[in-house]
Amino acid sequence: MNELLAFGLMAFTSFLTLLNPFGTMPVFMAMTKELGAKERRRTATKAIFVAFITLMIFAFSGNILFDFFGISVNSLRMVGGIIFFLMGMDMLQARLTKTKIDKSNVKEYVDDISVTPLGIPMICGPGAITNAIVLMRDASSYDMKITLIVSIILVLFITLMILWSSSKVLKVLGETGNKVLLRLMGLIVMVIAVEFFFSGLTPVLRGIIAPEAY
Repeated sequence: MNELLAFGLMAFTSFLTLLNPFGTMPVFMAMTKELGAKERRRTATKAIFVAFITLMIFAFSGNILFDFFGISVNSLRMVGGIIFFLMGMDMLQARLTKTKIDKSNVKEYVDDISVTPLGIPMICGPGAITNAIVLMRDASSYDMKITLIVSIILVLFITLMILWSSSKVLKVLGETGNKVLLRLMGLIVMVIAVEFFFSGLTPVLRGIIAPEAY
């Protein structure tokens, strides 16, 4: 019982740190600031659903998929970094929300951003995917596997509640505050992008330079 509790606590805290809901909220706010409250909640819900399905797929078949397609976590980090950087550039130049003005494009926009970059890789990033694969491999019993799944659901539920509360924050900030937030978060997202990219590129370069060590 103590082992199961320790495993559950480790799973919960590790996913809470890796998913970083408070870090995701400003980006979510900047990308959905011109959407209505209903559309914003729908975006958050779908992003969480996409993240959950992705984590489950990789948790149960991650090693098989990675080996079959020849994909490495480092490659995923680099792609995530490129996506973040392009998104940050648009935010910095206030271009991120242009498509939201046209009401006929709202549903398409919500569907697009809820999958990527919000669902993947903002919420469900390389770190969370790797963590799901490793912890599922370490789960030696059905009880531990169930505990891992429950831990993931709890963290995603907390993330959803935080994203839903962003509507109230937007009202407090006002139009000027939203514009400042958009550009500020653009800079932060670009920094995150650089970290993502080089955290994936560094091991690849080391493997090329000194392959015998890997």
